[in-house]
Amino acid sequence: MASSFDATIAGRWLTEAVETGNPLAGLPAEGQPATMDDAAEICAEVLSGLGLVPCGLRLKGAIAGPMLEGRLAKASAPVARSMLRHPSASAAVAGVLAAPLVETESGPPVFRALHPALDIAASRFTDATTDPLLVTADLGGIGLVVTGRGRPVAPGAVTLRIGPVGRRRRSLTLDLEAAFAAAAAAARAMGGLPAGALLVVAGLAADMDLGADIAADFGPLGKLTATFA
Repeated sequence: MASSFDATIAGRWLTEAVETGNPLAGLPAEGQPATMDDAAEICAEVLSGLGLVPCGLRLKGAIAGPMLEGRLAKASAPVARSMLRHPSASAAVAGVLAAPLVETESGPPVFRALHPALDIAASRFTDATTDPLLVTADLGGIGLVVTGRGRPVAPGAVTLRIGPVGRRRRSLTLDLEAAFAAAAAAARAMGGLPAGALLVVAGLAADMDLGADIAADFGPLGKLTATFA
C-alpha cells in the first residue's frame, strides 16, 4: 500500500506558522514524517514556501538544518524573548568557509574566520518537542544565532567559559575540529556548500534558559555577551 505522507501539506502548515507567528498544535496525519528523509522534505517545502535560500548549514547534535541570513544577529543588539517560542540557548561557533565543501570530496573545512556565537533554538509548535523528525521539519529548530567578532583562526581545542552574567561560569573544553568535521560531513551529504557560506556548530554546551543575559569566553576565538529584553 502506498504511503499517504504528503510533505507539501506539512510544509504549508509550518510555513504559515513561521509567517504569522501563530503556534502550531501539530502536523496533520498525512503530514507526519516517518523518516528523516520525510522531515528533510518538509523542511525544504517550508523554505520554498517562504522563498528562502539558506546561507549555510547549522548542526546541533545530530540535527542538521538550514542556516538563514535573517536568523543571524549581532551580539551588540538585544534579543526579544517574546519573538521566540520555547527558546533555549547554547554555545556555538559560526565558521565562514574560505573554500567550498564539495560533495564528492573529504577533508576538513577551511575557514576564512570563526565567530564565537550563542545559538538560540526555538520552535513553531505550541508544545516544546525534542522529536528529531519534528525538529528537523521545523527548520532544524532554528531561532537566532547571535555572533561576535570573527577571527582568522583554525578550529582546535578551545576552553569555553559560559554562564549567566554576574554568576560563576562553568568551564569546559571544546573539540572544534571534531565538531566542524561532523558539520562538514553533514553539509557534503546534503550536496555541499560554496565558499562564503556559513557552517554553524551549536549545542556545544548544555542548553540554558533565557532568564538572564549570557556571557561566553571562547579563549582565542573571543568573547560575547547576549542580552535579552
